[in-house]
Amino acid sequence: MKFKSIYLSAALALFLASCSSTKKITAEPISVTNITPKQAELTDREEERWSHLDILMDTIPGMSVDRAYKLLEGRKAEKVIVGVIDSGVDIEHPDLQGQIWTNEDEVAGNGKDDDNNGFIDDVHGWNFLGDINHENMEFVRILKKGDDGSELYKKAKEEYDAEYGEAMSGKQRMEFFLKADKAIQDALGKEDYTVEDLESLETEDAMVNSVKDVFKRILSQVERDEFISQVQSGVDHFNSKLNYHLNLKYNPRADILGDDEDDFNARGYGNGNVIGPDKDGAKHGTHVAGIIAQLRGNGIGGDGVASEVVEIMPVRAVPDGDEYDKDVALAIRYAVDNGAKVINGSFGKYYATHSDWVYDAIKYAAEKDVLIVCAAGNEGTDLNQPGGVERYPNDNMNGGPEISNNFLSVGALAYNLDEGLIASFSNYGKKDVDVFSPGVRIYATTPDNNYEFLQGTSMASPNAAGVAALIRAYFPKLSAAEVKQVIMQSGLSIDMEVAAGGDANDMRAFSDVSITGKVVNAYNAIILADKMSRMK
Repeated sequence: MKFKSIYLSAALALFLASCSSTKKITAEPISVTNITPKQAELTDREEERWSHLDILMDTIPGMSVDRAYKLLEGRKAEKVIVGVIDSGVDIEHPDLQGQIWTNEDEVAGNGKDDDNNGFIDDVHGWNFLGDINHENMEFVRILKKGDDGSELYKKAKEEYDAEYGEAMSGKQRMEFFLKADKAIQDALGKEDYTVEDLESLETEDAMVNSVKDVFKRILSQVERDEFISQVQSGVDHFNSKLNYHLNLKYNPRADILGDDEDDFNARGYGNGNVIGPDKDGAKHGTHVAGIIAQLRGNGIGGDGVASEVVEIMPVRAVPDGDEYDKDVALAIRYAVDNGAKVINGSFGKYYATHSDWVYDAIKYAAEKDVLIVCAAGNEGTDLNQPGGVERYPNDNMNGGPEISNNFLSVGALAYNLDEGLIASFSNYGKKDVDVFSPGVRIYATTPDNNYEFLQGTSMASPNAAGVAALIRAYFPKLSAAEVKQVIMQSGLSIDMEVAAGGDANDMRAFSDVSITGKVVNAYNAIILADKMSRMK
């Protein structure tokens, strides 16, 4: 009887397996041929979620996320923790609250390291910046250490002089516009004015007469209050650069955080407040987290790529300014040690003083089977041009071979299938950029229950990371390296010339601006992941 029961159980299990979540996916991958360049015409709702739509039906380079979910209906998934190394995450946002990782072994607010992981009260992640919002650029920190005669110091000094000069010039230019606006207001005797007001204005004020024609041209394109708002934003931008990014006397690391950035063995700094000292500073990280995890189909905001299967682990390590190598290396290790299977890094810089710490952290993540997805950068440059700059973090030390197989670099797409397919700001490179995904006007969560369109390779990276999380959730047999392979191999090849860096005079085949020449496609990725998983 017992013998028969075993056979019956086995037969039943085999039957259930054949008609449940392990059923083989037989769908054919999609491909794109004979594209006629076109500008996308989107409804408001389509624009809010264009990255989820399908290139064949909607004539935009979306990732076919909606179509992928149809393949996954009825299949079981494991929860996947995604580490978001960023500026902080508003974990109180209603569209993210149920999607945030919780350290079940930590007791909130008791001032103890309950799980003995080296971090006190890390209930939802860790904040390596403490109460810092603003930071220097890395080349400024190099200068502050003194002239050691090195080429690095000389390069940093040259960059500082150029950046400082541009910031001062920009600030003066913006402040001149504000002074001219005030002079026009005084001459007219009113605060708001139009092109017609300027045309009828007669005055002996030399400043007003010198700028009248310029202001008329500007106000023929935009209303006065919007223009002045943009000018004031410019003043604020340049003031921030001068007060924080380029300020040689500003030392938040020592004065606010109390940490030595050059001592990798000095740990335990920061705190468990993953939002940061104020929610405004968490805007970038909250948007990135939303792209991956904001709730799907609830009728508000956008839709997360992998919201049904992920938990976001916020790791705050990216200030307004350049991140520290120490923080990035420890943030990667924190996410790995606490269960993340995918890490998103929407940050980067062009100087590094302890890049070896970050390289070691990337290799550590590889050893622990964790995939790192990283933004390619927003300078609109070829990362592999002769004599080009090196962007950090990366996985090919000093331009050499890749140090690991778990690092995916992502460039940004716009939503037009024409020469502007690559976002004008996106970096590219035949050796340093793996794939492209949507990064222009991406709609996602921002602090205080808000949603906004933002753009950058910072948005392209979490779109790809969301696809990676879907694969890891539904096909847990696949390693981090295999998930990277799936994303790269399953992408859509687009036979089209694009304007590299937004330069119409630099047209290149799309196949030549990244390693794969492909666009991330969730539908194809699921098909390939299923096939590879069955071979294991």
